[in-house]
Amino acid sequence: MSATVTTVTTTHVPADPRISLRGHLRHTGALIRRNLLWIRQDPESMFDALLMPIVFTLLFVYVFGGSIGQALGGGQERYVQYVIPGMLAMMSMTLSQGVGTGFSQDFNSGVMDRFRSLPIGRGSVLFAKIAVELGRMLFATAVLMVVAVLVGFHIHHWAGLFATVGLSAAFASSIMWVFLTLGVMLKNAQSVQAMGFLVLFPLQFGSSIFAPTKSMPGWLQAFTDYNPLSTLADSARGLMVGGPVAHDLWVTLAWSVGITAVMAPVAIHKFRTKS
Repeated sequence: MSATVTTVTTTHVPADPRISLRGHLRHTGALIRRNLLWIRQDPESMFDALLMPIVFTLLFVYVFGGSIGQALGGGQERYVQYVIPGMLAMMSMTLSQGVGTGFSQDFNSGVMDRFRSLPIGRGSVLFAKIAVELGRMLFATAVLMVVAVLVGFHIHHWAGLFATVGLSAAFASSIMWVFLTLGVMLKNAQSVQAMGFLVLFPLQFGSSIFAPTKSMPGWLQAFTDYNPLSTLADSARGLMVGGPVAHDLWVTLAWSVGITAVMAPVAIHKFRTKS
């Protein structure tokens, strides 16, 4: 009596280079829906977008607001006007980290094996991730502005607020390409998160997000001058509260375009090579 052994192999179907733009958009839309359904099944994944704006706003306003506000020539109310636009810049980078950790989890859970067996545009997977993370960032921005108004922030220019949100989204999407690359290259989500903190902390605290840079050492001021988070925060203050905007705005846009131009091809290449 003989036994028949059946070997099951997984066929990796390469992405069809002839997929039309309409096909790519259809694939991206389907993957966005898949990611949103995953968030609905795991609502805890939205806790960072919900709680981070609340915790950081209350922490910096009520712990550091008095002392830093005096240095700004006012008090806590003066600091609220200073720090809220800066926190929009902070969230654009902090929440961008989630796209890398989620991407790494998909690799380790085997979801990418399923995608490899489908004749879909490989870039659609990455663009869908970015679109959903931008949605999370907009949700966090809405939470931040509600808390900001409650602690005394005054929106002087509504058009400036919407322009700031758009600028933050543009910068966040460029940073997401960096974290997508890390999500492909590093072995697990913990590694992506650890590397993210090593990048985020120096950029966030070595900037004008939380405090003016004039009292910093000269070498650190030189770093903050080239830090894109400083130009993004200063642009947000000019747009939302009033003040010079043009220079910081163009520098931030230049950073966004430059990072995207460099990192997007790298992320797509690494993804195609690995998958």
